[in-house]
Amino acid sequence: MTLRAALRDVELGQVPVARPTGRLVGASGLLLESAGCTLHTGQRCRVETAAGEWVEAQVVGFREEIAYLMPFRAIEGLATGARVLPLAERRLPLIGPGWLGRIVDGLGEPMDGLGPLSGEHPLPAQPPRVHPLRKQPVHEALDVGVRAINGLLTLGKGQRVGLMAGSGVGKSVLLGLITRQTVADVVVVGLIGERGREVREFIERSLGAEGLARAVLVVAPADESPLMRLRATELAHAIAAHYRDQGQHVLLLVDSLTRYAMAKREVALALGEPPATRGYPPSVFSQLPQLVESAGNGERPEGSMSAIYTVLAEGDDQQDPVVDTARAVLDGHIVLSRALAERGHYPAIDIGASISRCMNLVASPAQQRAALQVKELLGRYAQVRELLPLGAYVAGADPATDRAVAAFPRMEAFLQQGTHDAAPMAATVAQLESLVQ
Repeated sequence: MTLRAALRDVELGQVPVARPTGRLVGASGLLLESAGCTLHTGQRCRVETAAGEWVEAQVVGFREEIAYLMPFRAIEGLATGARVLPLAERRLPLIGPGWLGRIVDGLGEPMDGLGPLSGEHPLPAQPPRVHPLRKQPVHEALDVGVRAINGLLTLGKGQRVGLMAGSGVGKSVLLGLITRQTVADVVVVGLIGERGREVREFIERSLGAEGLARAVLVVAPADESPLMRLRATELAHAIAAHYRDQGQHVLLLVDSLTRYAMAKREVALALGEPPATRGYPPSVFSQLPQLVESAGNGERPEGSMSAIYTVLAEGDDQQDPVVDTARAVLDGHIVLSRALAERGHYPAIDIGASISRCMNLVASPAQQRAALQVKELLGRYAQVRELLPLGAYVAGADPATDRAVAAFPRMEAFLQQGTHDAAPMAATVAQLESLVQ
């Protein structure tokens, strides 16, 4: 056999004789059913519509010969027998400093019309896992610029905390204040399942031009598919982990963790998983800890990754299953009170119901003593608050309660803050210590 004939045989052997193609055999709600070719979970496919267009979907499960797909975006005009083409493994997007100031969707594609994204490092679809024995501990305070948090609920770099409240109590407003004031090299914001109009408002009012220059926004509004909301949340964690591993101090903000859990519930129920607690399947409560554990510090001491999640308490129920799970797996929780918000007290942080599990690691003993005294005074005042308008409280019976009533106006002024007021850590600690003297 000549060399030319041998090369020809090799080239012909590399040419595929057929392209595997599946057929659409069912469509019910969010779920599409495909048969006719082998697909694996997590694989992406293209589904043909009756108009000849192609829509991208992902394999989320299978049963016997049927593969279950879920589209990334709303899909119309499906027909029985439509072609389903498996896609080759997608190349990982490249991330670098060029991502700062950009807005992307759950697939990492730009939404801001500023052209393609550039970078040098491959960005994995899932955030990397850090071995618990090699994870750097929390040892430095995180200045979030909110007086009530800096003084009484001090956070640390690498801590993960939840903002928990019902609807309309000010979670997003507080998140915007934290975004503007926090001292961090990079801010990664995941707007997951929220109202579409809030995206532009968050960029213009909460970030501004200066804040956007050091931020990356991952957006999946409420009208996106549940699969896109899941991917957007995981992508935000992967982006934050990348900048952390590059030695930068990163703040990850996710609004909201509840919408992520709801998206996971939609996918699980569509696959036939039985509902458990308040309609949430068991897989939701196993997925939340996996997501949260991907945040936090990494193995290198140079960088850090702090995370703040908003958690919606449906009906102001602090025993909501998602709220309860988040409270168990996070490093602290900040509860917003509707009663405070109705009195015009902003940010409406309920100090007595909130806790930072890392405060004792990053705050000085003097600050911890002062914070404990303020919490005690607030607790005593709460016991007699309803008696004061009625004239039923008689001063002199308890000196500690008298002191709490006298000090309450100053404590309330300390805890309130305007949406554009700055409260640096050093000044806040000094005010706190003078408050209890």
